[in-house]
Amino acid sequence: MAKTKTAFFCQKCGAQTSKWLGKCPACGEWNTIVEEVIKKEEKKNWRADSDKKTSSKPILISDVQAHREKRIITGDVELDRVLGGGIVPGSIILIGGEPGIGKSTLMLQVALNLENKSILYISGEESEQQIKMRADRLSSISGNCYILTETSLPEIFSQIKLLKPELLVIDSIQTMRSDMIDAIPGSVSQVRQSTAELLKYAKESGTPVFLVGHITKDGAIAGPKILEHMVDTVIQFEGDRHLAYRILRTTKNRYGSTSELGIYEMHNTGLRQVSNPSEILISQREPGLSGIAIGASLEGNRPLLVEIQSLVSPATYGTPQRSSTGFDTRRLNMLLAVLEKRGGYRLGTQDVFLNIAGGLKMDDPAIDLAVAISIVSSFEDLPIPDNIAFSAEIGLGGEIRAVNRIENRIKEAEKLGFDAICISAHNTKGIDLSKHKINLKTYTKLEEVIAELR
Repeated sequence: MAKTKTAFFCQKCGAQTSKWLGKCPACGEWNTIVEEVIKKEEKKNWRADSDKKTSSKPILISDVQAHREKRIITGDVELDRVLGGGIVPGSIILIGGEPGIGKSTLMLQVALNLENKSILYISGEESEQQIKMRADRLSSISGNCYILTETSLPEIFSQIKLLKPELLVIDSIQTMRSDMIDAIPGSVSQVRQSTAELLKYAKESGTPVFLVGHITKDGAIAGPKILEHMVDTVIQFEGDRHLAYRILRTTKNRYGSTSELGIYEMHNTGLRQVSNPSEILISQREPGLSGIAIGASLEGNRPLLVEIQSLVSPATYGTPQRSSTGFDTRRLNMLLAVLEKRGGYRLGTQDVFLNIAGGLKMDDPAIDLAVAISIVSSFEDLPIPDNIAFSAEIGLGGEIRAVNRIENRIKEAEKLGFDAICISAHNTKGIDLSKHKINLKTYTKLEEVIAELR
């Protein structure tokens, strides 16, 4: 019997050490080193059907023949946009998100709607009956989608050789088990080895592979960090489980931009693609309410008009509260300090609550002006006209600073029927004002905007 070997791995970054340590020498995290059992003997790994071994030779970069990859169009416009125009053959895509956010629903929906392609959906978490129940709820049954409930990679590869699918979905990678490692499924070494074998299969066969991944309580994908380096594309599926909207964004993409994002709305019948999110996010406004302003934001390359809601009221207790949902609290405190210093508003004794409608999380500085105006509106109980949008950054001196891609924001506001948009005067350089029907109001200081709205 072969002697077993143990090794110590960091669950945070995947670094290997010869003994247990309280602090990982690679990432500096505490209490993340765990012991795992590894067999010394090597077992046969997956091989392509040809099983031919070729040696690599250096080649001049000028001699390399460049060609565009022929992508697989899924029919899901939002997913195709995020991936850069479709699925690249031979690519391996990792999608992560919180439990219950809809990762499995999205992958099954893609598998059922993809026409003229043979798809193998492998689940290590659900039974065949559970998958069938979800498929019935999605009201979409495909004749090309096969399901397999299995966690052993050797058995999975034997079924793959028989079926020869054109797309492979693994749900989830933390449940897969390779015979080359004796560690339990979900461990650092097991996740790394399973991903390596699936990566080898994808590159040698040209079959795209989707990997569904769990995340930790910190929001990072569970397993070693090398997992994200191994795959071609990393997608995060974000959103609040108690709200309807979901955001699909890329954090890594070797075949496209990481600036794109897709927006879905969760229904009982599955995920619905949201083609015009701005119209939905601001459709529930009530006229005549104070503390509400519309900000023209940019998520990746996609312009969004979002509703900023503020509530300012006298502090009941000694220390005033500062609470924000979907917006950075530290930036909120900075804007409050600017309003107090430059605008003369005594907000030190006021409770301030801020909310981005729709459950979105925004970090675009272009909504600074909308946030400040909504706070002033609530403080003075002064409603803001419904036909005005705001898009500008606020500096510490109270100056209105320019933001990038202002024309995209202006076009989005114009498309949704706004009569005016407040921007920085420095943003008008190079803009053809004659091609915009919307009124462009330009300012250089925060006090000018507040004075005009009063």
